[in-house]
Amino acid sequence: MGEISRGVADTVSPLGLGYAHVREDEVDAVLGRLCGDGLFTELVFTGGNSPSTAELFPRGEAVHFRERALELGVPDSVILIEPEASNTGQNISFSRRLLAENGLTPDSVLVICMPYMERRAFATTRKLWDQVEVVCASAPVSLGDYVKGQGDVGAVIDMMVGDLQRVMEYPKLGFAIEQEVPREVREAYEFLVASGFDSRLI
Repeated sequence: MGEISRGVADTVSPLGLGYAHVREDEVDAVLGRLCGDGLFTELVFTGGNSPSTAELFPRGEAVHFRERALELGVPDSVILIEPEASNTGQNISFSRRLLAENGLTPDSVLVICMPYMERRAFATTRKLWDQVEVVCASAPVSLGDYVKGQGDVGAVIDMMVGDLQRVMEYPKLGFAIEQEVPREVREAYEFLVASGFDSRLI
């Protein structure tokens, strides 16, 4: 939901869960930009494993992406890892706790996530960590290129539909702040669900 610009955040928190759905070259683009532009003072990698990522990242997502960041030249001294989170709420809550344990209380946080997940990541962070300024960002990729990279248009639509449902429903459960969803977006959501794109619904 925000362009990455110099000075945007004290802390960057890439949400580890879900990176299985992002090509490594896209992750490299984001990490390389962050490192090269000096956009953060602390970098927190968060995420353990889930059934869909255990094979790809057997030691956990946070561990994997820390190693990749080091290969790209990110100093180890600015990296913290949180390897236990298994959902977005835990990504945020556990990262916040880890920073506090290290005596860090950022005023601003840049949350890196999948392109279709920015609104939910923003709403979750604002709910669970309302003391910080939040900017969400993702790899600069078009929808068409993202689908090509995933290789399965149906799976991408399923994920987008599921994420939108969470944007609409999670505020009722206390997991996220409320956000306005335009009527045409709700209608598109209902059409896609009726068309069978429902494997990621809660």
